[in-house]
Amino acid sequence: MNWLTQVRWSPYAVGIGIGILSWFTFLISKKPIGCSTAFARTSGMFERLFRGNRVKEKPYYREFPPVVDWEWMLVLGIIIGSLLSSLLSGDFQWLWVPSRWVTAFGSGPILRLLVALMGGILMGFGARWAGGCTSGHGISGTLQLAVSSWIAAICFFIGGIAAAFLIYRVIG
Repeated sequence: MNWLTQVRWSPYAVGIGIGILSWFTFLISKKPIGCSTAFARTSGMFERLFRGNRVKEKPYYREFPPVVDWEWMLVLGIIIGSLLSSLLSGDFQWLWVPSRWVTAFGSGPILRLLVALMGGILMGFGARWAGGCTSGHGISGTLQLAVSSWIAAICFFIGGIAAAFLIYRVIG
């Protein structure tokens, strides 16, 4: 059981685990793994706090009701699992501003939080516009050999490479 205390796990073991999770997801729920819909549902839950049940009248929330469902619980499980993993491995630390950010932009957390918020909004918008996120397209869609998901996955990699180049070559 000491593999639970490792800081980094084998990408092959993790890939196999995600594949098996995908099988069970399809078997039990008849739906693919995805996370971005959970965030959209959460925004509906927040909106419902202010507008009441009128939120349910919106066409989007008729298709994706603002309720806690299995995808929402998956996201919660990812958060709890990553916390437990970091605690078990001894790698947990509170870090508001990463060292690379400090080198490029300083140690102030406000700019970092604003950039992270904007990045999250843009990623959420992109995931909804694309009809899925990296887990929906990159895992479930490619598993089903969906052409749109393969195109999305290729674009994810291109975007990731461009972002890494920007962070490590231009800024860093």
